[in-house]
Amino acid sequence: MAHHVETTIRVNAPAEKVWETLRDFSSVERFSSNVESSPIVGEVAAGLGTKRICTFYDKSTVLEEIVGYEEGESLDIELSEFSMPLKSMRAQMKVTPIDGATSDASFSMDFVVKYGPVGWLMGALMMKPMMRGITRDILKGLAFHVTTGNTIGSEMPSAAALAAAVG
Repeated sequence: MAHHVETTIRVNAPAEKVWETLRDFSSVERFSSNVESSPIVGEVAAGLGTKRICTFYDKSTVLEEIVGYEEGESLDIELSEFSMPLKSMRAQMKVTPIDGATSDASFSMDFVVKYGPVGWLMGALMMKPMMRGITRDILKGLAFHVTTGNTIGSEMPSAAALAAAVG
């Protein structure tokens, strides 16, 4: 059975500007404090079928592929080759315009943990709260990067710096 987490934040930037960052699939390290690098691999450089290898600061990696793509609106991403005890994981990032100066950014994940009922319990008690925190931090980092142009690096900006980016 899959676990689902979803987070939405208001970004103090137009949807087009947020989408510009998400469209560049090799740029996740600019707004995620966990990702050290995310180069594109394979023949497809943008849009549906694009793949990247995310290398985290702890040197673990994950392969991510865009399996659904709506220009200006959403990316559906399938994750594989991860070190976590997962059978499968899919994620979606969406941008919704609110007005000319603000937008909502959403990040959802569906994941299935290995190890049957024990894995499901581990997913419910440990991994789901962890994934919820990860989605929240990635979206806050996205808002910060989009509004300031600054790269996150390995540490999240201060709460005060993030507050200016998030509505």
